[in-house]
Amino acid sequence: MPLTLQRLTILGSTGSIGLSTLDVVARHPEKYRVYALSAHSQLEKLVEQCLQYRPRYVVLADPSRLLELRERLSVAGLADIEALAGQEALEYIASHTEVDTVMAAIVGAAGMRPTLAAARAGKRVLLANKETLVMAGRLFMDAVREGGATLLPIDSEHNAIYQCLPQPFGDSADQGVRRILLTASGGPFRGYTPKQLAAATPEQAVKHPNWSMGRKISVDSASLMNKGLEVIEARWLFDLPAERISVVVHPQSVIHSMVEYIDGSVLAQLGNPDMRTPIAYGLAWPERIDAGVTALDLFQIARLDFEQPDTERFPCLALAFEALALGGAAPAVLNAANEEAVAAFLDGKVGFADIAKVNAATMRQVAVDFDANSLESLTAADAAARRFAVDWLADAVR
Repeated sequence: MPLTLQRLTILGSTGSIGLSTLDVVARHPEKYRVYALSAHSQLEKLVEQCLQYRPRYVVLADPSRLLELRERLSVAGLADIEALAGQEALEYIASHTEVDTVMAAIVGAAGMRPTLAAARAGKRVLLANKETLVMAGRLFMDAVREGGATLLPIDSEHNAIYQCLPQPFGDSADQGVRRILLTASGGPFRGYTPKQLAAATPEQAVKHPNWSMGRKISVDSASLMNKGLEVIEARWLFDLPAERISVVVHPQSVIHSMVEYIDGSVLAQLGNPDMRTPIAYGLAWPERIDAGVTALDLFQIARLDFEQPDTERFPCLALAFEALALGGAAPAVLNAANEEAVAAFLDGKVGFADIAKVNAATMRQVAVDFDANSLESLTAADAAARRFAVDWLADAVR
């Protein structure tokens, strides 16, 4: 079917994924129209985007700055853009009848409800918010099926797997899949000793060797928590048990992930480490469009290296597999604890090693009290985990 004009809602337009999405969109004005934008609190950047893309709606997650946003839009001659704020407004622009495609790029648990709303409304959901699947994997996949949504993963690893499977959301056994292999760069602390890790600073953690990402995701990459969350995400996306999901450290970040088949074949998707590639794939699927990404030069790369992940030095990866084994609300609890721990680390309140410690303590203490049968239960688990983690972190500071 030929590609027609798509009307987009971009949840998290001022973050790294949102900016990359707008870059791809700007290259194809005949194919895409920005219908709605959202941000947490970056007003100046959001108003600049409104000047360029003239959306119908703009939403702030932080209601306390809505009046200021409206004033800035008025001064910029954009009073015709309707400015809204809060969780209900995010769900509104994600499920609006005039929207075709939703880029779900809000970082963290805050992105779960609007992403669910988009799925229930039957949108084309470009999923860059992994926490939605980590927190509510079964509920979200049910919403996709029941709402008739089209789900396209944007994380480079899951997008690579999607491209390597003949039927991405079909029965993997029927397709002869033995396992999937998620690649990990190893982050900025690859090769660090335990002593070096204990002394690691936020400034070091956010300097990813290959990817341009936000601060929170960069820290997750440094701890391998990001890869752990991707393992949980892959379990739901591709309906595979944990024992058929492997992680391979690949420092060059050229192979974005692989699928191993029972006949011995291994299919891989390669490309330069640039998020515009999976974004363009999701926007244009089943066609392909120019993403503005430099072509991969294999001669310049010259070599591809692979290593086993070290879960003793980076225990967050093992905690993700443990969360899958525990089931229920354990992944949601782990994610909530991690968000609090990373925020405390970035604020300089705790050390890098404390991230894994609080994650482990919270998951084992809190997860047993909740199940994953409802969004309300998962929301309560998230809140309880945050309370426990905040208290634990406060004790660690004393």
